This record gives sequence, C-alpha cells and structure tokens, in this order.
Amino acid sequence: MAQYAIGDLQGCYDSFRQLLDAIRFDPSKDRIWLVGDLVNRGPKSRKTLKFVRSLGESAVTVLGNHDLHLLALAHDVKFKKKHFESLYKVLGREDCDELLDWLRQQPLAHFDKKLNTLMVHAGIPPQWTVKKTLARAKEVENALRADDYDDFLDEIYGNKPDKWTGKLTGIERLRFIVNALTRMRTIDAQGRIDFSHNGPPDKAAKGLIPWFDMPDARWRSARVVFGHWSALGLIVRDDLIAVDTGCVWGRQLTAVKLTKKPKVTAVQCPE
Repeated sequence: MAQYAIGDLQGCYDSFRQLLDAIRFDPSKDRIWLVGDLVNRGPKSRKTLKFVRSLGESAVTVLGNHDLHLLALAHDVKFKKKHFESLYKVLGREDCDELLDWLRQQPLAHFDKKLNTLMVHAGIPPQWTVKKTLARAKEVENALRADDYDDFLDEIYGNKPDKWTGKLTGIERLRFIVNALTRMRTIDAQGRIDFSHNGPPDKAAKGLIPWFDMPDARWRSARVVFGHWSALGLIVRDDLIAVDTGCVWGRQLTAVKLTKKPKVTAVQCPE
C-alpha cells in the first residue's frame, strides 16, 4: 500500500483530481493523508468534501481552521467572517447536514505507528509528546462529536490563552488545543504562539521562530506532516514534511509519498 501526504486542498477539486491521476492513486490499495483545510477560497468546496467522503478509509483527513470555519458558519457563530463566500455555497444545499456531520467526525491529529508519522494541520506545542498530542486532540474531537457541539463552537474563537500549561481547564484549554493544532505558525522562546505572522519565517518579528524549530521539542520522536503555512513552501526533512504549497494561490498542489526516501509529485494550479 502506498501512502501519500497531500497539501491543503481549499476547494481546489480539479487540481486534486489531477494530482491523484499523477500519482496513479488506486483507492483499493493506496491511502492519502490530507492535512486539513479541505474547503474555502477555491471554487469547489462542496465537491471536494463529497469526493473525500466517498473515499472512505482510502483517505484520512485532519481538521484545519477553514474546516472549523465551515462548521461555525453553519451554526451562525459570531466571529470575524472574511473571504468565506465559497463556504456559503456549501450551506443550504440538500446534502449540507450530511456533509457537515461527516466533517465534524474527523480527527485533529492522526498517527501511523508503522510509519512513525504524526499528521496535524498546523503545529504542535514543544511541550507535547506524540501521545499527549493525540490525547489533547481527542479532547476537542469529543467536543465536536457531542450533541451540543454548537455551544463549543461558540467559544473556540480567540487568541488567548497563547501558551500551554497543564493547568488549563474548560474552554480555555480546548481553545488553546484548537489554536495550536489548526492555527500555529511561529512561537517565541517560551512557546507562546504568535497569531499575527503568516509570511515566510525570515520575515517574522524578532524573537519568533517556526514552531518546528524549537530545540528539544518533545514531539520529535516521530516525523510530523502538516500544512497550513503556504509561505513555507515544500519542506521535506527527516523529522517533518510541510506540504502546503499554495494551490489556492495559483502555485502547486503537492503529494509526498510517505517512505524512507519521500518522493514528491506536484501539479500546477490555476491562478
């Protein structure tokens, strides 16, 4: 079985299908890892959701911040709504409830023991081991899968707290977990998340580093696959793979074969 990590789709359905053809994806024996943000900004968010859902166990996806935005919009959660025109096209369709119910069942972290590879959408705090990351992701997953998950969505928006401590409880704890796994890019020397920078790492404010460059981070026992940060471009290292190559911005959609010597395949996306 071949397994591939694929970058943020964001509704770029046609490029996605082109990439699957390029890697000769066979759902009967292969599996794709999708790093989240299936929807938003691209032209075919609904079609992307329907297709990924149809793949069943041949595709595993984690939730990204834009996926959570779609769930929040469906419940009229009050938050800053910008550039969400494509998401409104998903809402109100005949299969909307079915797709959203499927979406909220997806995990925030996925780990394959055989590959020793952990996937999240954005980042992992340096204090978290692989085991702790999965456990904390599960806390949010349980909230999203509960009958009253709309109450949870009402409370997750905000930038505080911005630093992990095991003493966090309740909605503040869950909000931090969501922000770390779906929004984090840069942190300071104390592990405090900065939410303002989304450009290249060398343009970040003094004292900020990419979350994955924190020395002695406890998640380093595994290789980490993530997306979210298109300004990084493709990074393939022994300890991590950054795979958001900016398809929705007219750059590329990339698949990385998850082997000891990863193989990269990319397709050009329309501007």
